[in-house]
Amino acid sequence: MDDSGIVWLFLARDERAIAEAQEKYERYCLSIAVNILGDRTDAEECFNDALLAAWQLIPPNCPYSLATFLGRLTRNGAINMLKMRCTQKRGGGAGELALEELQECSAAGSVEEELDRSELEKAINRFLARLTVSNRKMFILRYWYCYSVREIALRLGTTENTVSVTLNRTRKKLREYLKKRGYNV
Repeated sequence: MDDSGIVWLFLARDERAIAEAQEKYERYCLSIAVNILGDRTDAEECFNDALLAAWQLIPPNCPYSLATFLGRLTRNGAINMLKMRCTQKRGGGAGELALEELQECSAAGSVEEELDRSELEKAINRFLARLTVSNRKMFILRYWYCYSVREIALRLGTTENTVSVTLNRTRKKLREYLKKRGYNV
């Protein structure tokens, strides 16, 4: 079933929407959550929570891209679970390191406390649009999908050193870009 059909089922409050969304997007969403958490059971829990959240949010919302909508719900749930793990000193998956790397580009406190999140997202998207396709892919694979440096190198057919250096330079450029636009970094 295509996305518009699945969204229509959600809007009609037809429970088949959940089964259809699960069938179509489970693999995609689980890969996001597993990369962040490093644990399939926790990833499955995050995806199930994302399906429940989608049920509660559609309607009134009508997502333009169901994949992005479910991916974001799953990712946010996985990040929240990772934060909870870190608070409990259980440690996290590979996602913890990726999020720590990106933290150096944001304010010392929570970004949400200091900035309007929507404006920050727009600024980061404008920054990403200026990158080469290769650098943008590396950045997104690392900081959205939380792939390891090794996995990114394999996917893009390059060396781990090239990926590490590129990501480090891109983070520095992002920090400067945000600083010039008045963000406290």
